[in-house]
Amino acid sequence: MQRKQHLFIPGPTPVPPAVRAAMVRPLIGHRSCEFASLQRSLVKKTKQVFQTENDLFIFTSSGTGALEAAVTNSLNPGDKVLALITGQFGQRFAAIARQCGAEVEALEFPWGKPVDVKKVTERLVQGPQPKAILLTHNETSTGVVNDVASIGALVKNTPVLLLVDAISSMGAMDIRTDDWGVDFMITGSQKAFMLPPGLAFLSVSAKGWAQIETVRPRSFYFNLEAWQQSGAQGFSPWTPNVSLLFGLEAALDQLLAEGLEQVWARHGRWARAVRAGLTAMGLKLVAEDEWASNTVTAAYVQNGRADELRATLERDFGLCLAGGKGELSDSVIRMGHMGYVDELEILGSLAVLELGLKRQGYPVHLGAGVAQAQKLIYQEG
Repeated sequence: MQRKQHLFIPGPTPVPPAVRAAMVRPLIGHRSCEFASLQRSLVKKTKQVFQTENDLFIFTSSGTGALEAAVTNSLNPGDKVLALITGQFGQRFAAIARQCGAEVEALEFPWGKPVDVKKVTERLVQGPQPKAILLTHNETSTGVVNDVASIGALVKNTPVLLLVDAISSMGAMDIRTDDWGVDFMITGSQKAFMLPPGLAFLSVSAKGWAQIETVRPRSFYFNLEAWQQSGAQGFSPWTPNVSLLFGLEAALDQLLAEGLEQVWARHGRWARAVRAGLTAMGLKLVAEDEWASNTVTAAYVQNGRADELRATLERDFGLCLAGGKGELSDSVIRMGHMGYVDELEILGSLAVLELGLKRQGYPVHLGAGVAQAQKLIYQEG
């Protein structure tokens, strides 16, 4: 019998039955009145998750597409950009800007640590001022959350734009796009939105639009002026993935019915339970609790045998964990705990991880991690 796969990676995440069912509905014309009504409703509901009144666009693309859209619409070749980097995905954001012609200055921080706001402040005071700052809210490679609110406060009342990658956090954490002064906020469908990969979301502030007017469009598909004009009629300028939009409707309804505050709190409980369990197993976490993510936790594996452990877990138990990126390659396991997961799955994944560690010869006491996670869930539940 083919073994069932249990996804505990930082995306794609499991898809709820109601969302799967919605995606097999008969298609509708993407230039019909029915579609325009659907599109307007989806934008309105997604804005609630973003906590924004800004314009918002839903692309048929990966999150990387929305990152590129933000860069190509807000920056001209040669514009100076300050990239705040705490891991692999911060590096990727900088690489996109560099590929698109921006002059990128990288301000790097140790992997496992967040952006040091004091150092960013010093850099901005020193000058010269960049055209934009690139920041990853939730660094998926390390499980570190960066302080977007503080960075936003530094530039909110200045000409400097703030572009934020919230691909692995939006929908699972309290992200205040407007209050934090984010000009371009980006996320994707395959994380806390509980959908398959294939949709990306981008909100644009008034300050962002003012800058767009000075930029020569360099992308046909991601030209935001085209998206704005089409969106005013309830459409997208190019053919959308209608089936995924049906799924998005079901996923948003599920999130909003539960209540966003309850969704954020639930993700916080799962994250604390996972960190408690991993620590009780004797694993060292990459991120400290003060800046630890609510959607993904990274932990070091003894003797740098993380990939061997992951292979054992997938082969013997069907548990899929993610590996390390960049300088953490084969050093860590990364466990996603966002979206459509519950207590049974969290505790079961920790129990299986203990078995995998035991088979690898790691000195783990079976049940120790599960017991700590159970204790936390019982206390907070």
